[in-house]
Amino acid sequence: MPTGSCWRAGNHRDGAERTPAIERQVEELVDARRHANKIADEHAKAIAYHDTVEPKLDDIRYQIDKLELIVDDSCWPLPKYRELLFIR
Repeated sequence: MPTGSCWRAGNHRDGAERTPAIERQVEELVDARRHANKIADEHAKAIAYHDTVEPKLDDIRYQIDKLELIVDDSCWPLPKYRELLFIR
């Protein structure tokens, strides 16, 4: 989690609440993948990924997108999604 100086003004609480949510969602994603990977039938496995894994990725993505907005650029080591869209 970023230190106090990495949060944009007034966003420390929001970021502090999002971080444990992301950690929990990642654990849920790993569990969903573990369960789906045990399915022998490839068609059923694809359905399980669509129905259970993909929505968890969307949930994580939402939280990370919000963090990108409140963490100072100098503390975010990766290109932000909005930056990737406009790299020429």
